Amino acid sequence: MSRFFGRPAVLACALALGLQACGGSELPPESITPSAPEVQAQSLTQDAAPDILAQLQAIPGLTVVQERPAPAPGVRLFVLTYDQPADHLRPNGTRFQQRMTLRYRSAEAPMVLASTGYGISTSSFQMEPTFLLQGNQLLVEHRFFEPSRPQPADWRLLSIEQAAADHHRIVQAFKPLFPGKWISTGASKGGMTSLYHRAFFPRDVDATVAYVAPNSYGTQDPRYVKFLSKLGTPECREDIRNFQREVLARRAETEPVFQATGAANYGSTYDFLGVDKALEFSTLEVAFAFWQYGDASLCASIPQPGAPAEALVGFLDQVVGLSYMSDGGLDYYAAYEFQAATQLGSYASEEGHLRGVQRYPRGYDPRALVPFDMRPYPFNPLAMPLVEGWVKAFGERILLVYGENDPWSTGAFSVSARNDSYRFYEPGGNHGASITRLPEADQAVALERLRTWAGLPAQSTAEMSLRARSAKSSGEPVTTGVVDRRRGPPRD
Repeated sequence: MSRFFGRPAVLACALALGLQACGGSELPPESITPSAPEVQAQSLTQDAAPDILAQLQAIPGLTVVQERPAPAPGVRLFVLTYDQPADHLRPNGTRFQQRMTLRYRSAEAPMVLASTGYGISTSSFQMEPTFLLQGNQLLVEHRFFEPSRPQPADWRLLSIEQAAADHHRIVQAFKPLFPGKWISTGASKGGMTSLYHRAFFPRDVDATVAYVAPNSYGTQDPRYVKFLSKLGTPECREDIRNFQREVLARRAETEPVFQATGAANYGSTYDFLGVDKALEFSTLEVAFAFWQYGDASLCASIPQPGAPAEALVGFLDQVVGLSYMSDGGLDYYAAYEFQAATQLGSYASEEGHLRGVQRYPRGYDPRALVPFDMRPYPFNPLAMPLVEGWVKAFGERILLVYGENDPWSTGAFSVSARNDSYRFYEPGGNHGASITRLPEADQAVALERLRTWAGLPAQSTAEMSLRARSAKSSGEPVTTGVVDRRRGPPRD
């Protein structure tokens, strides 16, 4: 159990009053009082507006690695690293450089604190709230994703508490330069990361926009199986089951094609799991990924029993991706699978229809996907219920966006309107749900609340509505930050 949740006094406080009432009592001293150089950096904003580069260079622990070419008129893009303690309770121990990018418009514009929950790309793109608000954007790489990994890596320090403290120190360092409103955001694991940060440090930002962010119970949460059993038509669901059975029943044909195609298309190897297990786990993933990334239009393209092995593997690649269970994929996403195995939880898979052709029943679990011994790292069953309870009872100014048919919506967080928090669903939507895809009435509410939280004048709502309709034609990519694991690890 992690240090934060492992202390009885803290746990009792959280259970009785919610995490907010605990008031960040576990913070190290350095996270409470700004240092003298930080105060000096704050004073810079009160003078004659020095260049942002000079201001950034004045922040203690921050390194400006590079200024990239301007992505748009009036916008500057910086690649940064920030010196962080591996353990926020022992700041004098091992430290690491946490990678970030800053998309800068002006000191007066709202700041969007963004997370993917994974590694980041240093190329230019806008998160949806950044685009809608025309704000600044500070994109933070999650700890333990390369290169933002302490050396040596003590995996006990990869926790939601430590990651939240990373964001807390970053907010403290940058707020003197950006005194306006702060909005945190992210999709899927990035949305989860933003909500965890809010739970531990409720006053760091003014509001949070979290997309398709789930809350799971255990590493094989059975609620997901029930959710999937209701999606699509009975015929489509049966075709998915038949496809899975066909792939595994014909391993002698499908395994060589799986291995050869993965190597040819992605350079994939499968030494850690072995080709046999990688094929089986990828096949189990089909039912989930089918609806996570696709929709009912895919039903007509499911290969039928007797289809060539190449067609079966081709569909598996389309829906899941042949790099998903590869050595490279598992190595990159090891930090995520570790968190899923120790705190975040994950989903169970339906397996009854695969009896007789399955070789690793109940083996598809996050713990099996981490490429090192997981026995020293047990699952903490308290972490997610505590966060879920805080979001529902105390989470203020939170906007949640989900896809109606996205399997991750099984674990959708609940919020309360009395806390000025809202949850919307994109009808028929999947893991790509966004504000710009919401029905008009819901979108109007979302834009109005986002505008208010960002401190923009009332007339800005109409401008934001126009931007929402033009997001697809924007000159730069506009995204929620969701990561598509089907096509291999992101490459910068």
